Amino acid sequence: QVQLVESGGGLVQPGGSLRLSCTVSGTIFGIYMAWYRQAPGKQRELVARITTDRSTKYLDSVKGRFTISRDNVPGAVYLQMDSLKPEDTAVYYCNNYPDNWSWGQGTQVTVSS
Repeated sequence: QVQLVESGGGLVQPGGSLRLSCTVSGTIFGIYMAWYRQAPGKQRELVARITTDRSTKYLDSVKGRFTISRDNVPGAVYLQMDSLKPEDTAVYYCNNYPDNWSWGQGTQVTVSS
């Protein structure tokens, strides 16, 4: 069973940056990967996804601020988040796309002054 471990979250001031990492137990070669987030009281949403040839797509509200990247072996996915805003506060998860494996524990990102 694939295991996902997210890390890199924390408390940051508005305008700050964080780099999230996700390690996958095994290779992700040939698999689309994505970052999702879930804010309190809201549904989980797709933030960014990356294809096998590293084509990317982003949620409109994070375009130009977030960058997703990947390493296939060993499996890892990253999310560079710049110019963070309070509305980016959420628990961030990685997973494959679109058919999700079991979810990891996520990493909390809090943007606040």
